[in-house]
Amino acid sequence: MTPFDDAGVDAIADRVAAFYDRRPYPPPRDDLSERAEGWGDDGRRAEAHLLWPSHAYRDDRSILVAGCGTTQAARYALRWPRADVVGIDVSGASLQFSSKLKRKYGLANLDLRRLSVERAAELGARFEHVVCTGVLHHLADPDAGLRSLCDVLAPGGALHLMVYAPYGRVGIYMLQDYCRRLGIAATSKEIAALVASLKTLPPDHPLVPLLRGAPDFRTEAGLADALLHPQDRSYSVPQLFDFFERGGLRFGRWIRQAPYLAACGSLAAFPHRPLLDCLGAAEQYAAVELFRGTMVRHSAIAYRNDEPDDLSAISFAGDAWLGYVPHRLPQTISVRERLPEGAAAVLINQGHTYTDLYLPIDAWQARLLAAIDGERSIGQIAQSDEDRAAARTFLQQLWWYDQVAFDTSGTEYPQPAGRQ
Repeated sequence: MTPFDDAGVDAIADRVAAFYDRRPYPPPRDDLSERAEGWGDDGRRAEAHLLWPSHAYRDDRSILVAGCGTTQAARYALRWPRADVVGIDVSGASLQFSSKLKRKYGLANLDLRRLSVERAAELGARFEHVVCTGVLHHLADPDAGLRSLCDVLAPGGALHLMVYAPYGRVGIYMLQDYCRRLGIAATSKEIAALVASLKTLPPDHPLVPLLRGAPDFRTEAGLADALLHPQDRSYSVPQLFDFFERGGLRFGRWIRQAPYLAACGSLAAFPHRPLLDCLGAAEQYAAVELFRGTMVRHSAIAYRNDEPDDLSAISFAGDAWLGYVPHRLPQTISVRERLPEGAAAVLINQGHTYTDLYLPIDAWQARLLAAIDGERSIGQIAQSDEDRAAARTFLQQLWWYDQVAFDTSGTEYPQPAGRQ
């Protein structure tokens, strides 16, 4: 459905709303404490600078959570108590669960509305931070939904978007088609029969690895969302970039970029690395998606296409990087057991799903990492010319491997154009 068709959009929105009213997803919870990792001030600062490297830190932004489900808007309101958070969803049942969390945690900064993403303009407001994860691929007209979000994105604002990726979901789409052919409905009885049937899948079926590793398949709601959803599509990297362009947006960065980079993990030393390095960024991302082959989603940050590119630019050319203030990202850990020879630690971002995305560091690098306090710039941490030469390489690796975000708002050095 290419044109924005009110009747068609409303009909499919009604089907999706009914689906989530019967099977609220994510499964409702009444306790958000286990999701509190990184909710301290250091974690908030790192997250803010991932979205807005060139902006001074603020914790009072306006946030729209579009398609907020059962918990997401409440989590944002709890994490950002000084922010004004609006959550919208088409499912009344999901919003009821969010309302319970609002009451339990006293979230006076949270406003919940029953509204489709396509009609976000009816809120009569613009937002500095728009969050839309796992939603647009369920719309009748995803382009209309994205344009709607762009329209309510304030100047200088950032959009956090997650959509499904096709290649890692091949097994899911095969079983979705299987369920449609058999007329399997999202009832408890038929889901129970489906669970029993899935246990007999051939061991080399493309769905089997996801059944082993994905928590979505451990609940009725998760299984229904994955295999019995009435509306679902996915985007390869090139399709996602085209999607952004049609929606009036430009790609900023991946939420976790290491899986897409030829400089990270096993790809850094494999035979085709020189060929990948000759590609532009978007082409490299597309090639790496094909080579890795199992990505199930893309999570990205995008900006309005009328914003300057330096809103999110990080560069290690010139001297501007010396003025960057690094912040450790909340999901990063240093492992000091069973280390490779010569390593003082191995750095891992726990949000990565690929086991090759770890970064061994030596003793000097471990000391520099320990000196990152969210206050001092790289130039203040590494003061000698020798240390700065080594720090350039190491800090760029930390950035590539999703270990740090940078605050570039106080950069004292000339900022070169473009990225490196």
